[in-house]
Amino acid sequence: MFKKKGFALTLVFVLMLSMLAGCGGGSSSGAKEQEAVKSDGTVDTAKLDPVKLKLYLIGPSQKDLGLVQDEINKYLTKKINTTIDITMIDWGDYSQRMQVITSSGEDYDIAFTSSWAFDYLPNAAKGAFMPLNDLLDKYGKGIKEELDPRFLEGTKVNGVNYGIPANKELAQQMVWRFNKKYVDKYKLDISKVTTLEDLEPLLKTIKEKEPADITPLAVPKGFTPFLPIDWALGTDIPIGMYLDTKDFKYVNTLETPEFKAALQTMRKYYKAGYVREDIATLDGIDNMKTGKWLVDKEITQPYADLGWSRSAGYDIVTRPMQDPVIFTGSAAGSMMAISAYSKNPERSMMFLNLLNTDVYLRNLIQFGIEGTHYKKIDDTYIEDLPAMQERYAMPGFALGNLMLTYLHKDEPKDKWDAFTKFNESAKVAPTFGFNFDTTPVKTEVAALTNVGKEFMPALFTGSVDPDQYLPKAMQKYKEAGLDKVMAELQKQFDDWKAKQK
Repeated sequence: MFKKKGFALTLVFVLMLSMLAGCGGGSSSGAKEQEAVKSDGTVDTAKLDPVKLKLYLIGPSQKDLGLVQDEINKYLTKKINTTIDITMIDWGDYSQRMQVITSSGEDYDIAFTSSWAFDYLPNAAKGAFMPLNDLLDKYGKGIKEELDPRFLEGTKVNGVNYGIPANKELAQQMVWRFNKKYVDKYKLDISKVTTLEDLEPLLKTIKEKEPADITPLAVPKGFTPFLPIDWALGTDIPIGMYLDTKDFKYVNTLETPEFKAALQTMRKYYKAGYVREDIATLDGIDNMKTGKWLVDKEITQPYADLGWSRSAGYDIVTRPMQDPVIFTGSAAGSMMAISAYSKNPERSMMFLNLLNTDVYLRNLIQFGIEGTHYKKIDDTYIEDLPAMQERYAMPGFALGNLMLTYLHKDEPKDKWDAFTKFNESAKVAPTFGFNFDTTPVKTEVAALTNVGKEFMPALFTGSVDPDQYLPKAMQKYKEAGLDKVMAELQKQFDDWKAKQK
């Protein structure tokens, strides 16, 4: 986080951000970039000075990154007289490292951000990212043509875009994910399984008929039962709005019948041995690797079953818990932002425009070099070579427009069309597009988060008796300022909603 260094410095910083927001980003070299862009959107590279961009991306380091980066730079030099320098930061370290980098004032150019890593909203609000509206209009026209407009609308902060969302599934849909081996072995009927309660007879069968090392419900401490609620600040803080709300009022989720019923069910499952005994302290679970499980919970997308099955090496099938819903957070599930300290915002946007519109570049950064990391079957399909998994296994969802990427041979040709239809079919959450500014209640939000970490994993996983622990949690949340945060949240939401068309 940015350190406070007195009123004068704060005032200067606020004024600087105001100036940036007003102009939408830019630099003294912007005139050359603007002159180089032709009327058809292509770029006259000869009019551009060479520029090197610094990128931070999420994911483990890859041995062949330098090799692939050389090929990327050859292509980018031809297209926009630009080269890039990519640094990968592993999943667990990314948010913290990027906060340190940002606080230091390093003039990097582009970084991965999202609703869950290097958190987009608070970092945009405090000025870590460049305002992009003008840059998008001048150098990102291809992005605006490619993206469902709800991606950009849902990720605005006070009317300003600070990141470019990846074109992928916009909607969110929770599913029960089943190991088909056990579904077939016991002829389990999953066709009517929707709720947490519906799982009970299936879990009972596995518990009674399989060895003790087979986990019926394979979930870690981060598990949260699906509730028909649009959570305002994540499930650690019990404030949300019903998805089918009529009055658009936030509720204390601890007091809802759905919440209480879910806790009772999970307590029953814990006592019956349907989940791991150490679930409340289990950071992760390796069920996919071991195959010793019946069911878990996951967020899906079209044809996700095929990808999960290919990755696991055995068949996986799913059943939806809900219809697809578009949340503000799901629109921000994978984004790239330009640093507020970037000296090359125009060229950064040119690069992002290419990354989201150019088939060759997009597949190069994800799959590596043809003939080295993958074999091309035809214009649509590829086959991974051993070098991809060994030396260049990149997280594709975090690299821009996913719908430009090649398919693997077991994936249907209409995969990306299915993504579009999936997004179009989704319901929109009642708070879609609303971003809560926690500044007026940041002390209370921090306190509530700490209460959540103390109580929610134990409650959600059934590790404690909800009749005893839920009242304790309610009291702690109240003492930490739950009512004050809810009142501020409702006020901001009402103000925002009144301004919507």
